[in-house]
Amino acid sequence: MLSNKKGILYIIGSGLCFMVVNFFVKILGSNEQIDFLPTYSKFPTHELVLFRSIISFSISAYLLRKRNISILGTNRKGLFVRGFSGMIALTLFFYTIHHLPIAIASTLQYLAPIFTILLASIFLKDRISIAQWICIFIALIGVFIIGLSKLEISSLASKISWSWIIVGVISAVFSGIAYISVVRLKATETPLNIVIYFPMLSLPVMGIWSCFDFVIPQYEEWIYLLLLGIFTQIAQVLMTRAFMTADIGIVSPFQYLGSIYALLIGFYFFDESLPFLSILGILFILLGVLVNIFVKHKTT
Repeated sequence: MLSNKKGILYIIGSGLCFMVVNFFVKILGSNEQIDFLPTYSKFPTHELVLFRSIISFSISAYLLRKRNISILGTNRKGLFVRGFSGMIALTLFFYTIHHLPIAIASTLQYLAPIFTILLASIFLKDRISIAQWICIFIALIGVFIIGLSKLEISSLASKISWSWIIVGVISAVFSGIAYISVVRLKATETPLNIVIYFPMLSLPVMGIWSCFDFVIPQYEEWIYLLLLGIFTQIAQVLMTRAFMTADIGIVSPFQYLGSIYALLIGFYFFDESLPFLSILGILFILLGVLVNIFVKHKTT
């Protein structure tokens, strides 16, 4: 149980960091103007991924060199799969944030735990009980209730495109592949080796892509891009440690807490209302997550 407790703390911390990342991605890449913020340059999605990759690679490479650990790791094929799937997942997710309401884009991304557990049961032979599946789907229902409530109060139905919804689902599938890759690599690799393959693969791709429409950051935008990279690095390391430390069936549902983080931040800082549907969604998520822990504890 001790490893599961650590894994839960890691995944909660990761979700909080990703919440900050999503905020910066929205204000730096979306065409929507936020009332209480000045007007910023609108950066292409691939440029945001490029800056994130530069910062993440620099931090990871420095720490690996300092610890005398090879950057390339041991299981290079598995690391490549992790890095490539993560690159595709994050790039597509950033695109959905730009083209969909953030509540809807985030809701689609929270399909990832379902794909993670499905893939783990197939490729890792991880046994998930019927009771756990029920808990996971209860939490998923809560996520969709929150997404619907945000859509209703924001009057954003006209901004939803089914093509971008499909892109969001594909992003969640690749996230699931990346997560189970972490589990398969935990016996041979360090968290930093696993994390560094994403920026190592994305740097040349996003670097070439950005040459065609590069936007030069101005003033405080440099700080926001730096924070975007730092928080993404912290989030990735914590998430990697969570999947390396704990049972995948325990930590995956905790990713649904991200919906609650986003709701509360909007309520306290952005003067967004908290309707009944949102509260109901929170209760569904908490019920699914907490009962899942209880069920897993009783079966071990």
